[in-house]
Amino acid sequence: MTVLGPLTDIPVGEGRAYDVDGAVVAVFRLRDGTVRAVSAVCPHAGGPLADGLTDLRQVVCPLHQHAFDLTTGCSTTGQPSLTVYPAAVDAEGQVVIG
Repeated sequence: MTVLGPLTDIPVGEGRAYDVDGAVVAVFRLRDGTVRAVSAVCPHAGGPLADGLTDLRQVVCPLHQHAFDLTTGCSTTGQPSLTVYPAAVDAEGQVVIG
């Protein structure tokens, strides 16, 4: 597991990008309190997914509005899938992936 930092660093309803072993991972703190983590670069044109809009189910790339399921990484708009990382909050309130 990799500790990314305190959950409080990610505002509710937003995402943040983290460098994890050479990969850029977008971590989202959803409005229901859960966290999700996916690859942070949109496969369409390299958009910054951590800056995308989210709901409880998907993230939408801010560049061209391609949408991706946050649980499966599958695109709902015909793009290649994202890598999904297991994400959780530990007992100390730290976001961990892996």
